Amino acid sequence: MSHGSTHDSPIKPADLRGILKYVPMFRDHIFVIALDGSIVEHENFANTVTDIAVLRSLNIKVVLVHGIGKQLRDGAERAGIRPSDIYGEGPTDAKTMALAREASALVSQVMQEALSQAGLKCAVTNAVRATESGVIRGKDMIFTGKVEKVDTALLKNLIALDVVPLVSPILCSREGTSLRVNSDLLAAELATALGASKVIYLTPYPGLTVDGEPELNLSLDALRAVLAARKSGNIEERLLSKSRCAVRALENGVARAHILDGRILGGLLTEIFDKVGLGTMIHANDYEQIRQARKKDARAIHNITKQGVRNEMLVQRTLQYIEQHIDNYFVYEIDDSIIGCAYLRDYPGAGAMEIGSVYVQPFYQGKDVGRKLVEYGELAAAKRGAKKLFALTTQAYGFFHGVCGMEDGTPDDLPPGRRDELKAGGRNSKVLFKKLSPEKKKPVRA
Repeated sequence: MSHGSTHDSPIKPADLRGILKYVPMFRDHIFVIALDGSIVEHENFANTVTDIAVLRSLNIKVVLVHGIGKQLRDGAERAGIRPSDIYGEGPTDAKTMALAREASALVSQVMQEALSQAGLKCAVTNAVRATESGVIRGKDMIFTGKVEKVDTALLKNLIALDVVPLVSPILCSREGTSLRVNSDLLAAELATALGASKVIYLTPYPGLTVDGEPELNLSLDALRAVLAARKSGNIEERLLSKSRCAVRALENGVARAHILDGRILGGLLTEIFDKVGLGTMIHANDYEQIRQARKKDARAIHNITKQGVRNEMLVQRTLQYIEQHIDNYFVYEIDDSIIGCAYLRDYPGAGAMEIGSVYVQPFYQGKDVGRKLVEYGELAAAKRGAKKLFALTTQAYGFFHGVCGMEDGTPDDLPPGRRDELKAGGRNSKVLFKKLSPEKKKPVRA
């Protein structure tokens, strides 16, 4: 996909159907979007704000963070001052701090104007408190600070009022002193504190390049390895900060970090809603808490699924049945406790597998556990050579269709033996299926 002109949008009206598939997945999620100062000055900025308005219209909650690097550099040149640091990573002296405050006020005002033109309410807030960085490796950081506390209640109250919080890299300390904070780190800290599902860095670069190759998808472990092996010479210097902050965010529970070119028309929506995307997505291991069930898990699985049986969501399986078929089950485990389960049933020669008994303990429902179980099942089925995964359900149609992206099917889509079982059972279950391919092993944009 081209990273060139801002005149040709990667998103076409026909792609709206694809976008709508993601809406249930992202509804009410929080995205923290960090915009470099150069992106705020770029001619595409108004279009980016329109993309943000689209996200808000889809009930995706947005918090904005802005940088001031370009504005600070330009201000220093006009004033004939050599700044002590541009990006809030080194010491900030008094003259640089004065320029940084002016640059921040300017960028915040430009963003307020653009958000207002797009019909969005916003508020510049002091919900994030800073503290002095102190002395690091023998250097007094002077007016450079770091995040001390995030008032998540205030930010979430603003979001609930349909207000977009706008956070500047000039923060106040407990005593009211202004401190310069690196905006990449600020975005990562906000995403962590708010439980955001994404932190998105809009930059003047197309994404990360490692060993000369552009990276569309990188796992957290892979990015850690790149940084640890000092291969980061292949990464633009200004993207090193974002890479390290992405690692920090994912290590603290944020599921996805994105680094992309903010100068491209429709780029933000393409990155979020297109399967291939536009820049680089760094993803945590969604499946590290999922494992193959063991014999000793049978009773816990039986107990978990009882509630689903009572609600007539699941077919009743006896403890003996679960024990006999334990190799078909996999479980989601938190702190050594099983909080969700599912099974895969093979139909030799049919090229299809069935996912069933997908159930999550009530306390953990609505936290993406069920979706991750199904995605894990998709990966396992594809690895075993299945071309199609299907599910039968009486009450979870919305979950399988809207959240997991499965398509409507008919009994004719089932292997003959399963079709006969469905007819004999009399449950009149709906049939859903998804075609599988080896590409499914590679993370998609979610």
